[in-house]
Amino acid sequence: MTDTQATDPLSGPPDRLRASHTRIWWEIGIVLALSVGRSAVYSVLALIQALTREQALGDQSTSLNPGASAVEFWDVLYQFVAQFFAFVPIALVIYLLWEPGVSAFRRIGLDFRVFGKDLGAGILLVLVIGVPGLGLYAAGRALGITVQVDASPLDSSWWTIPLLLLAALRAGLTEEVIFIGYLFDRLRRLGWGTWTIILSTAALRGSYHAYQGWGPLFGNFAMGVVFGWVYHRWGRVMPLVIAHTLIDVIAFIGYPLAAAWWPGVFAAGA
Repeated sequence: MTDTQATDPLSGPPDRLRASHTRIWWEIGIVLALSVGRSAVYSVLALIQALTREQALGDQSTSLNPGASAVEFWDVLYQFVAQFFAFVPIALVIYLLWEPGVSAFRRIGLDFRVFGKDLGAGILLVLVIGVPGLGLYAAGRALGITVQVDASPLDSSWWTIPLLLLAALRAGLTEEVIFIGYLFDRLRRLGWGTWTIILSTAALRGSYHAYQGWGPLFGNFAMGVVFGWVYHRWGRVMPLVIAHTLIDVIAFIGYPLAAAWWPGVFAAGA
């Protein structure tokens, strides 16, 4: 037996290979149950529930970032603590991706080695994905097939902007590190082909946003396809995290302005 066969769990006898695949499937199941998979199930159930109501889908609304009373110290503190614990699944998959002598951050390209290039690529992805995504949302609202999304309870409280920025960073890291960095690695180990992985993770991303209606569901599926293809070509998660975070910052903080300018599309109760 060679040294590679002795250390590589995916080589060697068929029994060892099957055991390794079984362990990977269990690991994927646990990670998804603790993170995006649980939210995806709740999201699909929320869409089904919305479709069964007498009220038309376009007349319903949902909130991405629930508000808190500025005078209620504990309410604000609980939101910050909740955001902190939401980063734990990200830390878990980074830990699982780490191998002796191989940094998980470098392995999936979540580092600052070429930050200028990553930033430029991220901004380009915002233009490619973010702008059409906004148009798709507006079209869905006009057709009545997309739920009214209250992206942020923006007010003059001191804690509002930090909470929204933290939520945007958490969303960018959660989806790109888990959907892309982690699942691409594990599904490749299971022998899946590139486009099978891209389409599967894109479908999971779409279901993760199903509670927002059909427009965001298909829009996020398309985003998953583009981001998956980009990761396959570039091998770096950082530009995807930058793009996703910027898109969410624009949505969370720019939402009140859009609601004021185009109340028929973005304002709640329109």
